[in-house]
Amino acid sequence: MAALTILTIEDDTAIRRGITDALRYAGYTVLQSAHGGEGAEMAVGQAYDLLLLDLVLPGVPGLQILDRVRAVRPTQPVIILTARGDEQDRVEGLRRGADDYVVKPFSVRELLARVEAVLRRSPQRPTDVRLIRLPDGQADLDRREVRFEDGQRVELSERELELLRYLARHDGRAVGRDELLANVWQISPRGISTRTIDMHVARLREKLRDDSTTPRILLTVRGKGYMFARQADS
Repeated sequence: MAALTILTIEDDTAIRRGITDALRYAGYTVLQSAHGGEGAEMAVGQAYDLLLLDLVLPGVPGLQILDRVRAVRPTQPVIILTARGDEQDRVEGLRRGADDYVVKPFSVRELLARVEAVLRRSPQRPTDVRLIRLPDGQADLDRREVRFEDGQRVELSERELELLRYLARHDGRAVGRDELLANVWQISPRGISTRTIDMHVARLREKLRDDSTTPRILLTVRGKGYMFARQADS
């Protein structure tokens, strides 16, 4: 099973280094940022399992980042990091959707315990997708093909495969184009046209026999992006 990924947004170099070292030693994969602006982009554009979020950051404040995350990822686990005297910030963070908080200075043991507790009670998300059921067939991602009940087989390109896999892993959630650029194309969304995503989705719909005028599999969520619609059991 792949290691869980934790995004840490903390501007204090010593604290951030201590957190990342402890998490990596415990077996987690770590993404990190020291700036609120960059951290906000990562928080809504990267794939991760839990967010450790400092509230006092240069650029974009932590509470604003929390609001952005909650707007696009309502169930994303978030732990806020606060100074000892900032009770109001802790209360406001919890009110706006944080799952827990850790007060600075904190011990490695306490941090890891809270991380494990939040992850344990968070909704389980699939780590991989290999077979995807379709209305009249299935997509076999290991074989990189779509097989239909009438016997027809259609091959998927590598990019189409990864796009379908990512959307299916996040079924039921609108996935933004910036998030797809960051996690499927592995490029920064800054200044990049998202037209290529729309073209790939159009080709993928055609291969899945998903009518672009009334799609049932890859839905367009206006103003947000695309969403994979889980197929109901027959």
